[in-house]
Amino acid sequence: MKILAIESSCDETAAAVVEDGAKVLSSVIASQIEEHRLYGGVVPEIASRRHCESITAVVSQALSDASLSLDNIDAIGVTAAPGLIGALLVGVNFAKGLALAANKPLVPVHHIRSHIAANYLSNPELKPPFLCLVASGGHSHIIEVLTYTDFRVIGRTRDDAAGEAFDKAARAMGFPYPGGKEIDGAAQKGNPRVYKLPHPQVDGCPFDFSFSGLKTAVINLLHNAEQKNEKIDTNDLSAAFQQTVCDILSSKLMAAAKEFGYQTIAVAGGVAANSGLRKRLEQDCQSNGYAFCMPALSLCGDNAAMVGCQAYFEYQSGIRADDSLNAAASMPVDQIQW
Repeated sequence: MKILAIESSCDETAAAVVEDGAKVLSSVIASQIEEHRLYGGVVPEIASRRHCESITAVVSQALSDASLSLDNIDAIGVTAAPGLIGALLVGVNFAKGLALAANKPLVPVHHIRSHIAANYLSNPELKPPFLCLVASGGHSHIIEVLTYTDFRVIGRTRDDAAGEAFDKAARAMGFPYPGGKEIDGAAQKGNPRVYKLPHPQVDGCPFDFSFSGLKTAVINLLHNAEQKNEKIDTNDLSAAFQQTVCDILSSKLMAAAKEFGYQTIAVAGGVAANSGLRKRLEQDCQSNGYAFCMPALSLCGDNAAMVGCQAYFEYQSGIRADDSLNAAASMPVDQIQW
């Protein structure tokens, strides 16, 4: 079964053709990073406009790269939630029109589910049930993957997502957007023991995250140093910040695995590309005797290949949509309503 998948939830316009939820026949991404870098972050209105300008060419290129036409496609999958509403609407409406014109089934897909599915493309042996940490610019969840289409959230952020904290801390340190990659590079040249940063906890919720206080601690440290005319080594601060985030994410994930009896752990989302987190989770899983899976670096950020993979499983479970499908800026991954 060949699925044409479309992704436009944030600032990447992407399309891919995926066969049987496992084989990527093509994957095309039009990134807007250079433009948004001018503003220090994603500007929703600009993102929506660029999606409108790029989506036809991106979808056409995905079909061309797969040496297929719409006649060869069995279904169309599209990210319908969550994300920037204007950006989502571009992809959803394009997919609806395409499905109607070509008389193809339309399969709506949840963005977080797609990130989890990226692991199936990189680790064909991986099958539910397993425990997955999803960490990105907009989300930080610990999720029980019960089946390919049944999920239960057991931990989530109460404020900033991990990737958001990376970007905001990086901006405070003077790094360009996107800051996560900049901190990762600087951290490899720094000493994480030079600066001591807090490890915020959420009372009564051992698997929930809180990164706002950590971000604020970095901003205050920089501000106080500036007031005293002291120099801060951003390599050392980056190393301390990255290690603290990794400590928090990994410790809660390991505790959740122990509490709920999981032996297989996965990670997904943009922050899964962070070298410190990948290394830390690999080490901690090995120490605890857990099997560990992570996506290829090319599948950590937003892409349509992961959407096509999850769309396959959604299609197999009977999920379809008609021309009344609408995008949603927010939607719980374990309480989907299309």
